[in-house]
Amino acid sequence: MRATLSRHRRLLAAVLAAAAAAFGLAAARPHQRGVPVLIAAHDLPGGTILSAADVGIRTLPARAVPDGAVRRAAGRTLAGPVRRGEPLTDVRLRGGTLLDDAEPGTVATPVRLADASVVRLLHAGDRVDILAARAEGPLPARTVAAAVPVVAVPRPGPDTDEGALVVLRTGRTQAAAIARAAVDSRLSVTIVG
Repeated sequence: MRATLSRHRRLLAAVLAAAAAAFGLAAARPHQRGVPVLIAAHDLPGGTILSAADVGIRTLPARAVPDGAVRRAAGRTLAGPVRRGEPLTDVRLRGGTLLDDAEPGTVATPVRLADASVVRLLHAGDRVDILAARAEGPLPARTVAAAVPVVAVPRPGPDTDEGALVVLRTGRTQAAAIARAAVDSRLSVTIVG
């Protein structure tokens, strides 16, 4: 009986020693430090000018921090709606102008779409193809500009019989093609992924 008890003690001691070694190695392993990230403190609609009450801080593992995370948000304007807890990134915020962070040669192009109700479907950040169609003639609609980003959707005025405006970020050549098409065609858009 003493031999059985002695054998179990040795086995128990070996198991405890192995567990202690495993815990010691785990404790010695360097822990990743978190990175503080600005988040939305509550659901926010697009166009909100952020205040300190709209922003919170959450610590995330470095690998979970999204590209473009911003370090300062107070006073900046949301380009679109943001959910509570969502990290704030550069693509979610508008700067002081429609062309902040734009490539050289980029212009903000106001486009009057023929159907004002279509503009209600658009949001800053959407990408659209601009289509031009003539009222007379058998010619099909043609694509004037492809996959251009929407940078602003102004509120429509009281008279929507003449369509509604949307502002796009285009190149100068695309802006000229859109202006040329608007002279003799009705403009519309398709939203692209």
